[in-house]
Formats: sequence, C-alpha cells, structure tokens
Amino acid sequence: MGAVGVVRVSGPHAYEVADAVFRPARGPAAGLRPAGRIVYGQVWAGGDPVDEALLLTFRAPRSYTGQDVVELQTHGGPAVLRATLDACLRAGARLAGPGEFTLRAYLAGRIDLVQAESVMDVVEAQTDASRRNAAFGLSGALGARLGAVQTDVLQAYAAVQAAFDYPDEGVPDHDLAEPLARAAADLRALLATAEAGRLSRQGARLALLGRPNVGKSSLLNALLGYARSLVSDVPGTTRDYLEAPLTLGGLPVVAIDTAGIRTAGDHIEASGVELARRIGEQADLRLVLLDGSEPLAQADRELLAELSPDRTLIIVTKQDLGEAWPLEDLPAKAWAGGVLRLSSRTGRGLDGLREAVALSLIGSAAGAEVWIGNERHVAALEGTLEAVERSALRAAEGRHDLAALDLQEALEELGAVTGRRSVTDETLASIFARFCVGK
Repeated sequence: MGAVGVVRVSGPHAYEVADAVFRPARGPAAGLRPAGRIVYGQVWAGGDPVDEALLLTFRAPRSYTGQDVVELQTHGGPAVLRATLDACLRAGARLAGPGEFTLRAYLAGRIDLVQAESVMDVVEAQTDASRRNAAFGLSGALGARLGAVQTDVLQAYAAVQAAFDYPDEGVPDHDLAEPLARAAADLRALLATAEAGRLSRQGARLALLGRPNVGKSSLLNALLGYARSLVSDVPGTTRDYLEAPLTLGGLPVVAIDTAGIRTAGDHIEASGVELARRIGEQADLRLVLLDGSEPLAQADRELLAELSPDRTLIIVTKQDLGEAWPLEDLPAKAWAGGVLRLSSRTGRGLDGLREAVALSLIGSAAGAEVWIGNERHVAALEGTLEAVERSALRAAEGRHDLAALDLQEALEELGAVTGRRSVTDETLASIFARFCVGK
C-alpha cells in the first residue's frame, strides 16, 4: 500500500495494451500521441472505471528497456493495482519475471552488465557507503574503468597476433609490455577495494572485548544513542552476548557486546567468556576496552598479550574519571587501529572512534572512487589479473603462443563482468534471479 502505484508495460504492443485499459480525459488515444507525454485520465476494466490515473509514454529505442513502454500511475491501494494489473493482462500483456525490465535493457544495449547489477544494489542499499558504491556502478563509472582495462588487454592481444604474422619484426614494449602493466595495475587497484566493497554490502562485525566493568555496555549504548544494553556497577552483568546494528562512517556494522573476559566463577560464566573469545576471533574488527580510571589489571595484560594487533583497536574508557595510567604502560605492539581515549558518559572521543572504526575497516580503499563489492566481479577480476600476469611473463620469454591464450582467457573473464563478450544463459539467470519483479 502506498500513495501512488505504478504498473509498467514494455514491448512492441505496449501502446495497444494502454489503449485497451486507459481512457484519456481529452485528446487522442495513447497510441496516437508522441512520446514523452504525461496524460490524465482513467483506468477501465470490464466496462467499469477503476481509478483516476496518469499515463506516461516512452517510444523505442529511447526508453529504459529500449522498447515501447507505458506506465500507468494510479493510487497505491492493493485493490486498485490488482484491478489495473488484471486489466493489462486481459489486454494481452503477461507478468514480468524477476529483473526482466533490466534484463531487456541489457539485451538492448541500453546498459552494460555492471550497470544492470547495480540497479538491484541501489534498491538494496541500506547505508551511504553501499548507496554511493551502487550509484557509481549504475552511472557507468565502474564500466568505464573496466573498459580501459579491456582496451589495454586488446592492444596487447593485437600485438601478440602481429608477432605471429611478422615474427622477424618483434613486438615493441609500448605495444605489449606497457598495456599489460597498465591493465595489471588497474586490476590490482580495483581488487584492493574488494574488502571495503564487501563490508559496504554485507556489513561488518564489531566485537567489544574486555574484562568486566570496563564500559563495554556503556560504549554500545553511547554509539547507539539509546540504552540497548544493561549497564551496572556490578561486574559480570553481561553473561551472554548482545548484538545491535548501527552505521559507522557510512558502513553497516553489527556491534557485539560480549561477556567480560576474566577467570570464570562458574561453568555458565566460563561459557560466556569462551564465547566472547570466539566472537573476537571471528569479528572484522575488535574493540578492546581498558578502564582508564584505574591501573591496568593483570586480566587486561593477559588479554592484550593473547591478541594479535591486526584488526584490533584499543579503547581507554572512563576519561571523565581521570587518567590513572599512561599509554606507555600498554604492551609494545603495533595495534592496527591505534589507541583512543574516550568517555561514554560525556561523549568525548566518540566521533574519533567512529572515524577510526571506518578507517580500520576500509583501509586504503577510503580514497578510491569505486569499490568492487560484488563477489562475482571479484572472482572474475582475480581470474583476469592472473591471466594478464601470466601472459606478461610468457611474452617476456618469447612464448607468444601461450601469451595469446592467456590474453584470450583474460578477455573472457573480463567480459563475464561487463557482458561485452559472450555471457552464458546460466550467468544471466543467476544475476537476474535476485531481482524483484518490476525491475
């Protein structure tokens, strides 16, 4: 249910369907009107009016699908839309399959395969990072980057073929080595963003670790902006773990408040401590909390000693109560995320924490214009890079016949992403199966 509902019809008989179900308030029928018009009138079904409506008209090839397209915009009640849809079906249309409108746009050459997949990424985007990344794919920016790689690979392939025809002439570096080096560099740069792209689509798991009463639950509540986790001065309040979704630096994050890590007093607490350790091992990023208002405890030192510095950000809490120890007391490790001081009660340092978490998760991809987040794209580009690197080595050895085969493989892998070379029906089916009907 909504304020406005849309029924879209695409195909060579779209205007015939429109004329069968829509009566304009004045003027000629839809089939006699030029494209790009918005017409006011009524939808009729079986001799009875259904609803007031607007009719939008698009003529091939200047439409989303490249075909004649009409859109009927009615009120968004389910009964109205169902009656409008049924009227179109009786007039000769059929129900669209998942993603069929976008599939037709791809088959008509209106968009490439990267843009087609980005349509659903835009629909599913839940954060600014995922929306931004999907928008770049939809705009053609990613396709342009891949097109440059494809041009370089084709240039190298042409040079290898020329070597077959004129074996005594050799292949100049600027015709073979240089384009392969450019292609490999571009592919490595794109693949370096794969982890950031994955996190922007799927989200990251952020584990809050530390001994009891260091402020894990207070920090979770401060990040959320409301009381989600129980806070108490009694150590060991959290015996299990608690998950809460939030957005940090434009990335979707699930923050996990775990049980305090210490020597357990009973088997239930021991299970909670062991679970906290496992959650920390599996998390994309660990926040290790230390109480800054009292000296470092032996349990703190033991936890820091057992953790690897990668994927770890040290948080010194309770800064509103003073600083009881200098940062030099920490074990000498190169903590990947650094060390931050903050107060969950006053909010001091929370903005810095949000920035540090986002930077730790996306790393060097922070300044990249486009992120590769689609698993299918990542696998294909990894295969492309491997084939390009192999071809460069074989060409340097003078084995141009094998280099040519590698370059053919690179073009096939790259074409599987852009759709500019042969794409199997199975690949298309798997891509558009996840689309909603109507897209």
